[in-house]
Amino acid sequence: MTAFKEVANNHFKQLDLFTSAITRAHGKNHPEAFEVRELFSKIKEKTQAAGIASPNLDTEFSKLREVTNQYAVPDDVCETYAAVYNMLSEIDRSYQA
Repeated sequence: MTAFKEVANNHFKQLDLFTSAITRAHGKNHPEAFEVRELFSKIKEKTQAAGIASPNLDTEFSKLREVTNQYAVPDDVCETYAAVYNMLSEIDRSYQA
């Protein structure tokens, strides 16, 4: 298994829960949380569908970096929101490596 897939698979279950939670908790003040959730879902889906092959996620990660302002955690959010950005950033870095 590639380093990317290992990192991604380690975080997918928690990100599933957390991205859903941040849309409920912060969606009103941070509408980008919905797009983060959608992009994460696409990344997960493509990664799982690729099996042993490497998925092409360039578009999704490029958009994710744009939407999150390079994973900059907003000042007015909870630790769960920060954890989402940190995990996604780690997955992105392992994908780019």
